[in-house]
Amino acid sequence: MKQYIQKLSDFLSSSPTAFHAVANIKAELDKNGFIDAATSKELAPGGKYYLIKNQSSLIAFIMPQSTPLGFLIAASHSDSPTFQINNNGEIVIDEKYVKLSVTPYGGMLYSTWLDRPLSIAGKVLISDGDKIKTVLVNIERDLIMIPNLAIHMNRNANSGYEYKANKDLQPLFSNGSSKGKLLDIVAENAKVSKESILSAELYLYNRMPSSIWGANEEFFSATRIDDLLCAFTSFEAFMQAEANTHIPVFMLSDNEEVGSDTKQGAGSEFLPDIMKRIYLAYGCSHTDYTVALENSMMLSCDNAHAAHPNYMEFTNSCNKPYLNGGVVIKYGVRYATDSVSEALFRKLCEKHGIPVQTYANREDLPGGSTLGNISNTKVGVNTIDIGAAQLAMHSSYETIGVFDVEHLINAVKAFYTINLRHNGNGEYIIE
Repeated sequence: MKQYIQKLSDFLSSSPTAFHAVANIKAELDKNGFIDAATSKELAPGGKYYLIKNQSSLIAFIMPQSTPLGFLIAASHSDSPTFQINNNGEIVIDEKYVKLSVTPYGGMLYSTWLDRPLSIAGKVLISDGDKIKTVLVNIERDLIMIPNLAIHMNRNANSGYEYKANKDLQPLFSNGSSKGKLLDIVAENAKVSKESILSAELYLYNRMPSSIWGANEEFFSATRIDDLLCAFTSFEAFMQAEANTHIPVFMLSDNEEVGSDTKQGAGSEFLPDIMKRIYLAYGCSHTDYTVALENSMMLSCDNAHAAHPNYMEFTNSCNKPYLNGGVVIKYGVRYATDSVSEALFRKLCEKHGIPVQTYANREDLPGGSTLGNISNTKVGVNTIDIGAAQLAMHSSYETIGVFDVEHLINAVKAFYTINLRHNGNGEYIIE
């Protein structure tokens, strides 16, 4: 367990943006003999491949030697709520301060971003002769901060306060009067000339290191746990998977926090295009592919709200997940879980001794959606929404139970071993 926690902590600290998360996973795939499918026109049975979109989404898969019965897909997302720096974003105040213009990305708990060390990461596109190249940027030092207004000037701060993105949430960057310093720092970090930069996509991130805490060291807190925890645990399981009767697929999508309707999101053709290409590599027909979907399954891996000790009234009284209580099955009209996918997953967890708990929104409080239902509009397979119980979701610093990391890994590992067949008339065989 401690080994997994340390690896998770390292992954989170080295993945300040979706671009960095994908780059880190790509490096592991390359190290373990996976081939970039973009450079290979033909996929070969027995091969291990991956494909990247926009440098922020990635799909990896392992092909069995003989024609597979279907797909086993573990899907998570690479993005987290943050602030994106606007173009020409430096604002000079009284020739004494320089602050940055930023736009919120995703639904955020704004207050958790104030009065703590932040920095900047993302990517730049540079001109290199007749080529345009992409370079990742991570300024690994405390660079900016969003200072609160003192209580003496805002007596209502503790009575509820509405933060305005164009005023309250602009980070302080410099004590001076000159613009252009941001691009200087970015160019230096990217090891390119400032003049070669054509465009930049930069985000803020919380610099606080992860922490294990609690009376029995049972809690883990860090940034971007939603949803890089699920990315990490799914990938750990995938790297131990083998292709037998089914194709193990690891899917990491971008832009879930803003609706997934992008070329690199779960609402795109990225996943179905790859799945069809795989089946064509076996000489199969479109009919064979559609039959395979009936024998396939997806785990939509994204965390669930844990019962909060200070706000138990916001919890569904019948479905209360707790930290370290096991893998959470998520129910609701915005989730993909149905009776079939629940039965299949429960059978799997029961066989492998994996603890399971349940989550549903309070009856009058609609929750957020996940990539499960969105992906199902493109690839119609049995899908279940699962995750770890989490406190302070969409805070800049979130909390889970340390034991649930291993619970998730074990669940996805077991999932990748199953032989799933649909016999028709609602009968399924899961071995």
